[in-house]
Amino acid sequence: MDKQIIRGIALFVAAICLLPIVGVIAAAAFSSFDTLGQLADTVLWRYTWTTLVLVVLVAIGSIVIGATTAWLVVTSEFRGRRFFEIALVVPLAFPAYVLAYAYTDILDHPGIVQTTLRSLMGWGPRDYWFPEIRSLGGAALMLTLVLYPYVYLLTRAGFRMQAATPFYAARSLGSSPLRAFLRVSLPMARPAIAAGTLLVVMETIADFGTVAHFSVQTFATGIYTSWFGLGDRGAAAQLALGLLAFALLVAMLEYMNRGAAAYASKGRQEPFVRFTLTGYRAFAAQFACAVPVLLGVILPTITLILMGLRSEQDIFSPRYMRFIQSTLTLASIAAVVTVFAAILLGTFNRVSPGRSALASLFIGRLGYAVPGGVIAIGLLVPFANFDNWLDARMESSFGISTGLLISGSIWLMIAAYMIRFLAAAIGAYDSGLATVTPNVDAASRVLGRSAWGTVRDIHLSVLRPSILTAMLIVFVDTVKELPATLILRPFNYDTLAVHAFRLASDERLEGAAVPSLMIAGIGLIPVIILCAQISEWRKAKA
Repeated sequence: MDKQIIRGIALFVAAICLLPIVGVIAAAAFSSFDTLGQLADTVLWRYTWTTLVLVVLVAIGSIVIGATTAWLVVTSEFRGRRFFEIALVVPLAFPAYVLAYAYTDILDHPGIVQTTLRSLMGWGPRDYWFPEIRSLGGAALMLTLVLYPYVYLLTRAGFRMQAATPFYAARSLGSSPLRAFLRVSLPMARPAIAAGTLLVVMETIADFGTVAHFSVQTFATGIYTSWFGLGDRGAAAQLALGLLAFALLVAMLEYMNRGAAAYASKGRQEPFVRFTLTGYRAFAAQFACAVPVLLGVILPTITLILMGLRSEQDIFSPRYMRFIQSTLTLASIAAVVTVFAAILLGTFNRVSPGRSALASLFIGRLGYAVPGGVIAIGLLVPFANFDNWLDARMESSFGISTGLLISGSIWLMIAAYMIRFLAAAIGAYDSGLATVTPNVDAASRVLGRSAWGTVRDIHLSVLRPSILTAMLIVFVDTVKELPATLILRPFNYDTLAVHAFRLASDERLEGAAVPSLMIAGIGLIPVIILCAQISEWRKAKA
């Protein structure tokens, strides 16, 4: 009976995760195509082309920075290597739209850089050319600076697990270190690089705050414009379906590519002995590692602090306290619900392995490939229709107006966050569950514990670090999430991310710096824990 309850709840969670996809498909299919036809004649091609170019630019930039820095910190010894090994992860704490606000203040026409140039050179506004930060290239740079750590972390792990023998063999045959890296080590790390790049691509597709602030027209901004600007939910759903199809296509291609690649090392696994770099080589390595940290962490942080001081905002005012309370409430509930769902799906696969369990896990992991705006529309359209139908029935039958019971509550937002970030929670929980052998479960059952009793008394006790990590990841991702929050939030229910976006949309960048700094500060929590776990793992391996 215990297994049946776990199975039923796990399948219910999987059904919730599948609901947005079904909802988007249904809303797109049963809506008028008039607005979509007008968009196709005007801006749809621009949405498609801009999204593709943005994805390619961010993917290439993330691969170059992430793979290069990962190789340097794994195989080379130079001054500052230990610092950079940790510091290169820190940009994950910053949403891309926060960097966009900071760099707009630095590089825009009224910013300090152009103002200083005009003052020193005596130039007028038309006397010089300066790169436009509010552009496709600017958006690609912001996203690259905060997303390359995905590639860096996974590629660094891939290089650490590689045997050094093939690299040394290439060196003994006359290849330079650079050539051996490009021809041997880099291809062997391709699965790790591809996995990191997939995460980068999915985050780039889902981004809304950065492209909206820079006025770059992508599918994400098109969905929001169709929904709120044109007031056409059907057109928004049709655009969301196109974005969903593109995201799932990328995920499928990466999965097929990874499945076709096979790498194996035989014999003794010889670890890398780090090369000691001196002179200009050491300087080049330090420069390559310092630039992403400087541009992605140090410079934006200093800028945001200065902007926040100029804004003279009181973060302890009742208004700000409401923003903070709303943000922390949503993030806390979402973290608990999402991790509980991950535990249920992981337990279902553990105690009742089979097709239904594997299908549930697969559906639960689909969320990483579905942008937040798509999930929001896929949930809001069917539940708004249900609320309207229920309200009409209650009004006609009993003279009672029920209002928006579901679509006007925070619980639809919690469901969207759970679907969006469930994959991360499943990954963290499964990585810990793999350390608990099936023999432990069998011994627990022999001693009379039920399936859920085994989870409660053994798994949850042993896997506390993994569960805590999963909760923190979901917590911080919820704090940073913008498109789903913008679409689903109840009236007059703003979070720090929404407040920062609204201030930036009104060109009140100094005001937007304060909530942006709060978001970045909260984002540092999982980064610090991740770095601590890495250090513990290294000590255990030593």
